[in-house]
Amino acid sequence: MFIKPDYNLKNIYEINFEELKQQGIKCIMFDLDSTVMQSKSASFTPDTINWFNTFIKDFEVAIISNNPNKEYIENASRIAPCRVIGNAKKPNPKVAKSYLDEIGISPNNAVMVGDRPLTDILVGKRLGCKTILVGSINPNENLITKLVRAIERSTIRK
Repeated sequence: MFIKPDYNLKNIYEINFEELKQQGIKCIMFDLDSTVMQSKSASFTPDTINWFNTFIKDFEVAIISNNPNKEYIENASRIAPCRVIGNAKKPNPKVAKSYLDEIGISPNNAVMVGDRPLTDILVGKRLGCKTILVGSINPNENLITKLVRAIERSTIRK
């Protein structure tokens, strides 16, 4: 199986929000760990919070994570500049679809942003959203994680 994200960027900071607005995007859904927050860190960098503040007023924004740890998601929710939803079971689109239905936005006016092709990008494709694959926000990931990323990214069609 090959997956083709609509955009393949180095990191979240390369996202062109003006271009997304011009395309009619009204909602941005982000993955949590390794996308907008270093994995299992339970904290955002000041740069990431400042980055959120540059676009959050222009879009409905949520973080949709597969992390099932309720306490971790609650901690992330307290410090996040937007809603955080956990235990999403991506690539199953049910949780993301429910969120879009709740806010009244069609999937074709939404984008899913994440670091994993087989969860984040696949859920976006299954929903009918635009998709943005980004590299990890953590430049110092361990060797095992880097190897898994390389294998998973072999599913991407350029």
